[in-house]
Amino acid sequence: MSDLLLRAREWDEVTPETASWAHLSFAVRRGPFSAQTDADEIALVVLGGRCTVRVEGEMWELGGRAHVFDGMPWSLYLPRDTAYEVDGAAEVAICGARADTRREPVLIGPADVEIEVRGSGNATRQINHIVKPEFPADRLLVVEVFTPSGNWSSYPPHKHDEDRPPGEVVLEETYYFRTDGWAVQRLYSPRHDLDLTETVRDGDLLLVPYGYHTTAAAHGYDLYYLNALAGDRRSMASVDDPALAWIRGAWADLEPDPRVPLVS
Repeated sequence: MSDLLLRAREWDEVTPETASWAHLSFAVRRGPFSAQTDADEIALVVLGGRCTVRVEGEMWELGGRAHVFDGMPWSLYLPRDTAYEVDGAAEVAICGARADTRREPVLIGPADVEIEVRGSGNATRQINHIVKPEFPADRLLVVEVFTPSGNWSSYPPHKHDEDRPPGEVVLEETYYFRTDGWAVQRLYSPRHDLDLTETVRDGDLLLVPYGYHTTAAAHGYDLYYLNALAGDRRSMASVDDPALAWIRGAWADLEPDPRVPLVS
């Protein structure tokens, strides 16, 4: 269990080597700092504060929200083999994936982020699409999710661990949680003899190498999580747990939660 659920202040970064998978990396840092992307393409997602990013004579200003519940994200995509400097005291998530092609930097402002209201009833949540499958990247995909207190998210439980396109593709994934309270996370895979149900709190990180997964926000506490994903296909296709797939049809008789979107 400890290999998949990393507690706040007990982890520094995740790499393909530490996670025992092929592509995905994740870290959270507070500026100022300098770094190299090396073999990874990355997306810098500002969690809170403002910063300036300098790359090879170019400069971008990012940020604006005080914290993740304060507004829409600013992000910057940087290609592999790139040196960069982050100036300012912003808290920045570094989502990375091994890349074969060196592409161009892309600034992703709040107006570029697509908001999706997904689900209905007490399974309504907000998806902010930051790096979508259509984005010119090799493997990296990034979304952030806002779940109102008491609601279910990533529901019905779904998985993406078998290469059966177009209905399902293989994706490694991380969940980075922010909340003033707590939530419940389940990750299970009969095929891998895994059934993990844990309380998650602010700053915890879940690794999802395989299996169905779903999340529930505790009553009284809104939940944020940032998902980084990576695979060999530009797709986020997944399949529902067949025992719970029926719930999608029931949403037609429910109203979406009026609290969503939580931020805009």
